[in-house]
Amino acid sequence: MNNHSEQNEKKGLLSGIGAYLIWGVLPLYWKALGSVTPLSVLSYRIIWSFVFMLVVLCVTRKWQSFKVEALMVIKDKKRRRAIILAALFITVNWFIFIFTVTSGNVVEASLGYYINPLANILIATLFLKEQLSRVEKIACVLATIGVVGLAIQTGAIPWAALAMATTFSLYGLIKKQASVSSLTGLTLETSIMAPIAMIYLCFFAPAGFMSYSPSINLLAIGAGVVTAIPLFLFAEAAKNISYILLGFLQYISPTLMLISAVFLFNETFAGPQLLAFGCIWLGILLFTINNLVLLRKRYR
Repeated sequence: MNNHSEQNEKKGLLSGIGAYLIWGVLPLYWKALGSVTPLSVLSYRIIWSFVFMLVVLCVTRKWQSFKVEALMVIKDKKRRRAIILAALFITVNWFIFIFTVTSGNVVEASLGYYINPLANILIATLFLKEQLSRVEKIACVLATIGVVGLAIQTGAIPWAALAMATTFSLYGLIKKQASVSSLTGLTLETSIMAPIAMIYLCFFAPAGFMSYSPSINLLAIGAGVVTAIPLFLFAEAAKNISYILLGFLQYISPTLMLISAVFLFNETFAGPQLLAFGCIWLGILLFTINNLVLLRKRYR
């Protein structure tokens, strides 16, 4: 490996760690906006993400490439439909996450992120007709046992965790059909939802647009920044490091969420939760080991 490749890999690794660290501490950010209703937080996140994306396009001077990709999406029915669906799925995902965190269920939010890789496997099986390996089947069964066990012991199905994992997996699947850069994709997605968000904030929200204290208004504006930056870091990581390594890094986020839930927010993490997470962790371990074995075979 030459120096240039080593530098790119190091850059990719640091970018990946940075992205997942930010995603892992996002519950702290949404908790700070606890005085604002979840739907209003979502609306501010959409609007200021869109504004921030426009600023990024200006600063990076990528308007031309954005216009080329945007026109490509507008003219192509399949890509246009993919972007619209992606916008809907990521909006639903954002709302569920914000609502779950601000209602005091960060443990369940972390559960959603832990089962997301296994949800990706099931989505690929259902929609892409990919065949599951024996290890992948066992991993999915273990995750199912964990979720069902949690539902039986607590008397409630963890809908938020399941919905977060499913919507984000579907978002990723649909996003591939659009075949655009992450910069163009997020700009188009937020541009679709921004008018709806603005109408809600101006006419239906409990408080007027940006009518909070200066500190809360600043946090509302910052919602766009904390949304976009980790996505850029993730895109940089995906370009420069292997998918297997990226797979390892993705567990940083739910682990940080779980730690903050238990030690900062004093949420319950007793027998039922431990059983569910234990089954899912075992499934993830098997899935990860299987990927490592396949990687070694590929490079022999």
